[in-house]
Amino acid sequence: MVSGFSGTKRGNQGIDIAGKAGQPVRAAAAGKVVYSGQGLRQLGKLIIVKHDSRFLSAYGFNSQLLVKEGDRVRPGQKIAVIGKNKTGRYVLHFEIRRDGIPINPKVYLK
Repeated sequence: MVSGFSGTKRGNQGIDIAGKAGQPVRAAAAGKVVYSGQGLRQLGKLIIVKHDSRFLSAYGFNSQLLVKEGDRVRPGQKIAVIGKNKTGRYVLHFEIRRDGIPINPKVYLK
């Protein structure tokens, strides 16, 4: 992990995990892709998966998106290819939101 969760609006609302060129990004849990694009410049190419009525996960700084809005994903399914952040480092920005509020993803990671 190269950057931890801060929980503040101006801080990191997720975690940034170091990676390598070409490394796959995998879905944390089953769900439906509700966003796949690059409309949020600060996170680059982004995927958001809705898991149920309360939980979403977000995957940012991808170089390639492999799923589109409306797709259903399985746990561990390859959904993207890791990309670079603003400093040129290969990282995955990963967020979990419960009821729209960012929570520390480390609580759910094994």
